[in-house]
Amino acid sequence: MWWEHRLPLFDIYISPVVLEEARQGDPVAAQRRLEVLAGFPVLEATPPIERLAEMYMTQLALPGKAIRDAAHLAFACGYELDYLVTWNCAHIANAELQRRLMALNTASGLQTPIICTPEELMGVEEA
Repeated sequence: MWWEHRLPLFDIYISPVVLEEARQGDPVAAQRRLEVLAGFPVLEATPPIERLAEMYMTQLALPGKAIRDAAHLAFACGYELDYLVTWNCAHIANAELQRRLMALNTASGLQTPIICTPEELMGVEEA
């Protein structure tokens, strides 16, 4: 499993949005999620990151309910992370959206991280 075998190989960062999402739902499960996340550095929500999220909302034509998705993209791109790992295939790990994001970021002089699910970041088995 990715969390057990691959996680230690990466420098992991989370955003305040990740913490906000982790607090939702069943209180017991939320507490467990927050305990796991407590060990990761939290990126700062800055005005440039907020502006980037707004740009992604409008320029990528994301639906209003996807504001957190735009924020995840903004943190990953704004902080020039190598990967954005997600299970959200509707608005983040979506090939059509990624193509538009790359074009927008290229025009804006921004780096686009590799966006993938944990399963896609399993590494290569040695023969």
